[in-house]
Amino acid sequence: MDRRAFICGLSGPVLTFGEADFLAAAKPAGIILFGRNVENPGQLRQLIEEAQGAAGGRILVMVDQEGGRVQRLSEPHWPRYPAARAFGGLLGQDRERAVRSARLCAQAMAQDLHALGFNTACAPVLDVPVPGADNIIGDRAYGDDVETVVEMGRAVAGGVLAGGVLPVIKHIPGHGRAAADSHLALPVVDTPLPELQATDFAAFRALSHLPMAMTAHAVFTAVDADAPATVSAKAIGEVIRGFIGFDGLLMSDDLSMHALSGSLEERTRACIGAGCDLALHCNGKMGEMAAVAFAAPHLEGRALARFEAALDALKAPEPLEREAAEEARVEALAAFA
Repeated sequence: MDRRAFICGLSGPVLTFGEADFLAAAKPAGIILFGRNVENPGQLRQLIEEAQGAAGGRILVMVDQEGGRVQRLSEPHWPRYPAARAFGGLLGQDRERAVRSARLCAQAMAQDLHALGFNTACAPVLDVPVPGADNIIGDRAYGDDVETVVEMGRAVAGGVLAGGVLPVIKHIPGHGRAAADSHLALPVVDTPLPELQATDFAAFRALSHLPMAMTAHAVFTAVDADAPATVSAKAIGEVIRGFIGFDGLLMSDDLSMHALSGSLEERTRACIGAGCDLALHCNGKMGEMAAVAFAAPHLEGRALARFEAALDALKAPEPLEREAAEEARVEALAAFA
């Protein structure tokens, strides 16, 4: 099946005729859903089924489902899950229990998604925040040190996979030092390269074997002072593919964020030209989606191989200890209250 190298959103809880026609013609590599698309389990299952049918063949069906502030599927139809920081906080009390709890909660959350037709969760966050950084990461991080982030991130990624869903590590090569929210402005990080390699980059390097990653819209002056990582061939080639060693499917963060400049066509061409496999566009606005689709190339070569390898990594959900997962969820919520 021919695919184009982009992922798009949808406008609301029902697939419109225009969106169905667009998906059939543009053949995106995936869709990503948000709160605006969610009403109840039956409605959401139907939306996903119709969107997949329109796009034809295998596609990524994604959602940001981290827990805490970033949870698109929430009460009353789905449980409220703890923020990442809750599990990192439990490490000091009982390391083995904290790791098990993080994995169980991730597996339960992934099974929720799998039952609806999702096959991809945009988690875990592997960013390592520092004092003074913008709060856009904040409690979405498992901790403030590489060891905690890696240990918890590994547990969560394993839980997501055990739930029958693919994890996406983000925001590679690191958003923890950003002093600005990349939704609103372009963060510039002036940290020397050796320090970045020992901290921010190290967290991703430890989990570089995972199937998918999402970029950071941030400039690292020690790597490329002229372009954010998403559109920097040096950042992608020398850091993400090089030092970090990530050879999985690489998608941009949302191209409509204000950290990037230029038209959407220019942003799409820039991120693909720099080495991203897929361009991500989230807001579901048809005119913008069409612009991204027009500029996105057909998936081929290494990008196509990575796309197929990611989907091939999907496996059936493993048995879940539901009572233990619920106990872990409640304990982590209470610890972080």
